[in-house]
Amino acid sequence: MILAIGRAERFSPNSVDNDAAILRSVCVRLRQQGHSVALVSESELTPDACADAYISMGRLESTLALLDARQRDGAVVVNGAGGVALCCDRMSLVALFRSQGIPVPAESGPYGYWLKRAHGVAEGPMDVRFAANGCEAAMVKAEMQANGIAEVLQCAHVPGDLIKFYGVRGTAFFRHFYPGDDGITKFGDEQRNGRPCHYPFSVASLQAIAERAAGVAGVDVYGGDCIVGHDGSICIIDFNDWPSFARCREEAAEAIAATVAGRMACLQMEKREIC
Repeated sequence: MILAIGRAERFSPNSVDNDAAILRSVCVRLRQQGHSVALVSESELTPDACADAYISMGRLESTLALLDARQRDGAVVVNGAGGVALCCDRMSLVALFRSQGIPVPAESGPYGYWLKRAHGVAEGPMDVRFAANGCEAAMVKAEMQANGIAEVLQCAHVPGDLIKFYGVRGTAFFRHFYPGDDGITKFGDEQRNGRPCHYPFSVASLQAIAERAAGVAGVDVYGGDCIVGHDGSICIIDFNDWPSFARCREEAAEAIAATVAGRMACLQMEKREIC
C-alpha cells in the first residue's frame, strides 16, 4: 500500500488547490497501475501510519520525523525527509549549493538585495522582501526580525530573465517556463525582473544544473527559479521540494508515478534476492 501525504495549507500560500491537484494526479496514475493508494493530509497524519511506500508533499516536523523513521526501516519515500528539511532551510541550502559549485547569487551586488526567511519556507509575502540598496536592506532585515523572523538570508538581486523550472530527478521530465509571459505568480515578486527578453541559453545546461542541485539537496521531485543573464549565464535563485507543477501537471504526475513505481519494484526485487 502507498500512503500519499498532502501538504498543510500553511505551506501552500496561494497554491492550495494546485498542490492538492498534483498529488491527486499522481495517486490516480498509481491506482491505474494496480497500486492501492490512501491519501491523507499531513495535519491528520498519525505517528503509527504505516505503508510500503510514501509519497509526500508534507513539511511539518512530525511528518518528516515519521518519514525519516520509515525510510530508515527500508520503505520507499518520495521525497525523503532529509531533502525536504534541507529545502526548507534556505541558509543551509544556499551555503551547500555554493560549496558544491552550483551557481547561486552573491551576497552583495549593485542591483539591490533579496531578504528571505532563512529557516522555513515562505508562507506569505512578508517572508521574501526586496531592498534597493544596502541601507534599505538593513532596515528591511531589522523589520523582519522584529516581526519574529530570527534569521534572514540576504542575497544580491540578479538581473536577467526569470525562469521557473520543474523536474523529476533521474527521468527525462524537465520543463521550464517564463512567468513574465503567462502572468502566473504567487506573490508578484517575479515582476521585479520585468518582461523577459528571452536571452539565448542552453536548456541542457539548466537541466544539468537543476539535476545536480536536486542530487545535492537529496530530493527527487523538485522545482525552482533561475535567472538567465544576457550572456546566457544561469543562476539558481530558489529551489524547492515538490512544487505544484501547475503549468505541466499531467506530465509531471506521469514521471512522479513512474519513479515511485520503479522504486517499489526495485525494493521488491532486493527483498526477493535476500530471501
